[in-house]
Amino acid sequence: MLPHLPGVYRFLDGEGNIIYVGKAKDLKNRVSQYFRPVASLNRKTAVMVSKICDIRHTIVDSEADAFLLENNLIKQFQPRYNILLKDGKTYPWICVKNEPFPRVVLTRKFKKDGSRYFGPYSSVQHANGLLSLINSMFRLRTCRLPLSPSAIKAGKFKVCLNYHIDRCGGACAGKVSLEEYEGYIRQVIGILKGNTYSLIKEYERKMAEAAAELRYEQAQEYKEKMELLERHYAKSLVVNSRQLNVDVFAIIPEGDCAFGNFMRVCHGCIVQSVNMEIRPAIEEGPASVLSAFIAGIYARLGEAGETGTPDRIVVPFMPDMDDRRLTVPEKKGDLMSLLELSRKNAAAMKFEKLKQEEITSPQEHSARVMENLMRDLGMDVLPRHIECFDNSNIQGTNPVASCVVFRDAVPSKKDYRHFNIKTVVGANDFASMKEVVGRRYSRLLREGGDLPQLVVIDGGKGQVSSACEALEELGLSGRIKLIGIAKRMEELIIPGDPWPMFLDRNSTSLRLIMQLRDEAHRFGITHHRNRRSSSALHSELDGIPGVGAVSREKLLTRYRTVSKIRQAPYSEIVNVIGRRSANALFSYFGLPVS
Repeated sequence: MLPHLPGVYRFLDGEGNIIYVGKAKDLKNRVSQYFRPVASLNRKTAVMVSKICDIRHTIVDSEADAFLLENNLIKQFQPRYNILLKDGKTYPWICVKNEPFPRVVLTRKFKKDGSRYFGPYSSVQHANGLLSLINSMFRLRTCRLPLSPSAIKAGKFKVCLNYHIDRCGGACAGKVSLEEYEGYIRQVIGILKGNTYSLIKEYERKMAEAAAELRYEQAQEYKEKMELLERHYAKSLVVNSRQLNVDVFAIIPEGDCAFGNFMRVCHGCIVQSVNMEIRPAIEEGPASVLSAFIAGIYARLGEAGETGTPDRIVVPFMPDMDDRRLTVPEKKGDLMSLLELSRKNAAAMKFEKLKQEEITSPQEHSARVMENLMRDLGMDVLPRHIECFDNSNIQGTNPVASCVVFRDAVPSKKDYRHFNIKTVVGANDFASMKEVVGRRYSRLLREGGDLPQLVVIDGGKGQVSSACEALEELGLSGRIKLIGIAKRMEELIIPGDPWPMFLDRNSTSLRLIMQLRDEAHRFGITHHRNRRSSSALHSELDGIPGVGAVSREKLLTRYRTVSKIRQAPYSEIVNVIGRRSANALFSYFGLPVS
């Protein structure tokens, strides 16, 4: 199952060869288009689809990143059906040349000649616009003249038209010193690295000044330059300006297994991404699991004949292995962004695996969820039977409570129960919770019903303490695990613990507890709404002399609300409840009888 996220997908044939690489703004929607009825596909596409034996994908942060990653993978694997991209075309770079008075040029060829390269850019219009902005700001040279200091001093060159139209500073004729020109280049490199915040603010100020002085054309020019810098400032994760050569590993534990992602970054470009499910033979810690994952990936790469030594190996924490290249990134920066992208791919694999397991093996999925919940809450028994309570009232009126029951991690709706609060007056959630929990389990004890292993309370410390008191009075505090879930940060409240417990928001345990809470709230609100409506209707109709219970029932069945009864014509009401009752009803409402 594919996610509704941007990314790149690969189709593999029966021998494991990549036959097609594609990009998508929405992976699930795009890939599903290939598996429509054959009649809707052209012949070439139908032949390709017939050879697909496996599908792999990599998630990225944006559609632009998908463009770049697709290009990198096509260059590396040369898939058979990516004919249009086999011509060697690649995305553009902005190059600061390694020469005296450096030029800043656009190129599609990456050469190791000492020059500095920035990009590549998914849009050549973006790169050209940025280059034009740089040239207009700093008046850099565009000629190919060999500007050595001796040649400039000897006066071998003359200024060209660009100097006369103020597009060049005239470095060839000594109009700009080497130190001044190098200062311009340092600013250019800062812009290309994304250090443009101060410049954006300066353009914003100039734009406001020009607009205030009614110089709208100049204000629009400043706005366009500011927007261009802002677009460039949003740096791509797929390609890094520092030309990183790193391997990135991320794992997400899930019960007795883990899901991992490996990404290889060469010269700043992501060239490989592999997802893997890891099932340790024995119970191991996260460090051991990560070590096994790293060793397994490098073993697979070696079998495939792939060599290459990264400068660094980026990991979320230190594994049980010694390697000076292992790096745990700081809280911010490029390495942390790459690690987060790898973690996102591992999380997507976990989500797909669990969703597929929920459909194909529901019993195995339920067992996994209950085992995770038992482990996360420190329980001694498997929580096969869970109950959740919630209170509902509006300013103390019609107070009710609900109890929903889950068996084997799925709702058991035949066991749901409603409670009308009997002993509590007004809006007192604590006392109401104690009453409901006491009534529920005193009856189960009296009737010999099976008790739950886990009770969840929708509320904070006050509600949980009240429920705990009810269980203690019944002698059940040691037999039933009790927790509460607060809505603000989805924290879990444990009786006797002054600090709340926080579970991973993506964990199956928290998702199950939240599902219990939401179901209890829905069930309770529905009952409260029905009681409220019934109470409002009956209280007004019950006070009408001459309108009996049968007539009231007929009116409510036909019109549902008092306002609709008021609007109904006299002749119609007579047909429903008879003339005598209709006269009494209209007399009570002060309506004319006609």
